[in-house]
Amino acid sequence: MSTPEERIKELGLQLPEVPAPAGVYTPAVRSGSHVYTSGQVPFVDGALPVTGKVGAEVGLEEAYELARICALNAIAAVQAEVGDLSRVTRVVKVVGFVASAPDFTQQPAVINGASELIGQVFGAAGVHARSAVGVAALPLNAPVEVELIAEIG
Repeated sequence: MSTPEERIKELGLQLPEVPAPAGVYTPAVRSGSHVYTSGQVPFVDGALPVTGKVGAEVGLEEAYELARICALNAIAAVQAEVGDLSRVTRVVKVVGFVASAPDFTQQPAVINGASELIGQVFGAAGVHARSAVGVAALPLNAPVEVELIAEIG
């Protein structure tokens, strides 16, 4: 079986550099056998490719792809904390936030982008509990934000 890093490459993806925090926090913290990531917005090369609310300026399919980017950024934060993604024995929890137009109710479909990528990277260890929450606004007018908790062996 291939490693998570190899699966990322097989998906045609590359782990990004973890961006410097925009505030007083760290991208990831290890406590005991768990790593908690801070919320990750869909930065690509240090910038948001799209801004706005899902269901208004941002469509469902585009938001799904942005959630994948958020998840990739969160995975990069985990790797920066523990070195080797093969040390992840379980992705325990994913929380996704969707900046939503008032009538948008498909937050779970957006966050499926993150959940599916995590499953592709970690296999059975990527099956997780999850919350998908609609919010009025996110930092920098990001459409999506994702955080995760991973168990390390």
